[in-house]
Amino acid sequence: MPYRAAAIALLLSISLTYAADIQPIARKLPPPGVKIDATDRQKIEAELTKVQARIAKLEGNPALADVLPDVKVYEKAVRYALLHDEFYEAKKAAAPAPTTGTKPQAAPKPAAPKPATPAKSTAPRGVALCLDLLKTANARLDELNKGTHAWTKATGTLVRGYISDIDGSAQPYGLDIGKDVDFSKPVPLYIWLHGRGDTDTDLYFIAGRQSKRGEVKHENAIVLHPLGRQCVGYKNAGEIDVLDAIASVKKRYKIDENRVVLAGFSMGGAGAWHLGVHYADQFCVVQPGAGFIDVQRYQNLDPAKTPLAEKLLWGQYDVPDYLRNFRNTHLISYSGENDKQRQSANIMAEELKKDGQELTQFIGPKVEHKYLPLPEMLAKIDGYVKQGRNPHPAEVHLQTKTLRYNKQFWVEILGMEEHWKEARVDAKRVNPAELAVSTTNVTRIALSDFLLLGNAGESASSLVVIDGKRIQVTPKDLSSGTLQLVKLGGGWALPVLESPTSPYRKSPGLQGPIDDAFMSPFLFVAPTGKAASPVVAAWTAFEMQHQQDRWRALMRGDLRIKKDTDVTADDIAKYNLVLWGDAKSNKLIADLAGKLPVSYGDEKLTFAGKSYDVANTVPALIYPNPKNPAKYVVLNSGLTFREAHDGTNSQQNPKLGDWAIIDITTPPDAGDPGNVVANGFFDEAWKVK
Repeated sequence: MPYRAAAIALLLSISLTYAADIQPIARKLPPPGVKIDATDRQKIEAELTKVQARIAKLEGNPALADVLPDVKVYEKAVRYALLHDEFYEAKKAAAPAPTTGTKPQAAPKPAAPKPATPAKSTAPRGVALCLDLLKTANARLDELNKGTHAWTKATGTLVRGYISDIDGSAQPYGLDIGKDVDFSKPVPLYIWLHGRGDTDTDLYFIAGRQSKRGEVKHENAIVLHPLGRQCVGYKNAGEIDVLDAIASVKKRYKIDENRVVLAGFSMGGAGAWHLGVHYADQFCVVQPGAGFIDVQRYQNLDPAKTPLAEKLLWGQYDVPDYLRNFRNTHLISYSGENDKQRQSANIMAEELKKDGQELTQFIGPKVEHKYLPLPEMLAKIDGYVKQGRNPHPAEVHLQTKTLRYNKQFWVEILGMEEHWKEARVDAKRVNPAELAVSTTNVTRIALSDFLLLGNAGESASSLVVIDGKRIQVTPKDLSSGTLQLVKLGGGWALPVLESPTSPYRKSPGLQGPIDDAFMSPFLFVAPTGKAASPVVAAWTAFEMQHQQDRWRALMRGDLRIKKDTDVTADDIAKYNLVLWGDAKSNKLIADLAGKLPVSYGDEKLTFAGKSYDVANTVPALIYPNPKNPAKYVVLNSGLTFREAHDGTNSQQNPKLGDWAIIDITTPPDAGDPGNVVANGFFDEAWKVK
């Protein structure tokens, strides 16, 4: 017993020392603002509380489900400004009146007294913006209480919002609805992605978008300005925000699906490059302005000095890795003549040329990093808009490195031989009854919108020639108009011949890496038990809180979080579960014992045949949830890029693969969650390579 007491005392001492060594991680985005006067804060808080109470009374009313987010985005913008001190740009005090010189002046005639002019406020501009936004929120609430919502039929500039499935947060977007728009007819949609603005939080974004027109203006179209979760390069949840905002606009207004334009400049240009190449089939034209297109060349990095997993993960957003997809749309680039970021367009021109494509470039004369709406460029874009997108092209090209981006038009990749290596499908209708397909690094495909049989007749068969293999297809081989083919033993066949050898396989939306869990609905699960060691307990408490604070500030949303004892079957069905702690502290981790690729013992944890000290090591990983294999389970990780990577959007990429082993005797900091001693990927059957 004395030995046990001594051991407990030693562990407690280690825990206290370790906890003291964990230093707070300074927030990079958005940067800290100024603290406002107590009087101003109290005034804003009082008005915010009133708005929150009014919103609460309308919650749950199904008739308002689509319009209440248009109010909630205002509430969140003000709440976050107060919570994070997101107040910038203090106004200057009034300058003293100029003197009139030394020459004596005649005495002025008596005049009626005038009310004193109040001194100009020295408060940050955001104080007035908060009150203005709350005033708008109240005006919209007044309308909702009367059963109206006039702003939904308004033209001009306005702000609307939607509720994100990812975290349940209200996300704003700006609209510029042309004065000639006929709401009864489908109209073109132009999407403009804004540039980097470290201080352009919800508050300032909303204030700008409800009063100012942007770089793109059309009187007979709708222009959408997504927030993109502010400053994450339209990646991760910022990427999904753009897609969700588009979906929200299409739900609320009549949009011509074949006349959608994606454009942006600077950070928005980078977003247009990568969103345009990943989702090329959704746009009739893509027009990036400046912006980076890859990590290595933009940052001048030495690949030899980059961890292998991180280097492979550049393949998630590096545009050249997907350039064949641009064959499915029209691509136009813009650069300032003297802009250093013109290099990106030049690189893409060279890469596209290798693939037999030609990049149409427009150059802003004698300007550096500035967007000029060149008339000839706008005319070119409008010409493609008038022409429209062909939703049923006879030829489709798909290039990817991950099943996250697995689809172009009627071609889908459902399985790969190996992730983070180039996978390709090139498909062409040779005639109404024959399809030619070639593949690389692909094991399973789906051909949807299958028009061959429709043209040939319900009882007729069609021919698919895939990598030289001839497959006759009849109506009974189709499911809802979709044909699936799998590669077995080096040859292609119908899936009825397939014999699964693993309970899991990587598939679209279930392919990793760890960061992929945060691009769809997820739930943080906090431990309630006692961890294997005080060091693990201290690390878990710190890192959970850090990830919660980081998500709110950086991704502009509040995390869902529950105790392990409160998680329900409905939660397991709906969310990716992010489990924190170890098998002793977290009930759900214990429940999954023997079903995850990591096992916990009293003194050791084992992964991939290696053992680690359970008191000083935590595994971070993503894996199909054994309780619901359609969703992920994640251990001990949030976003894997951290504050040290926020200085440039090009570095806001995944840093850990599908799994990592973290020695937490090194405390977490702005760059890493600890000492990452191992970091890698599972294979296509979710087994350790």
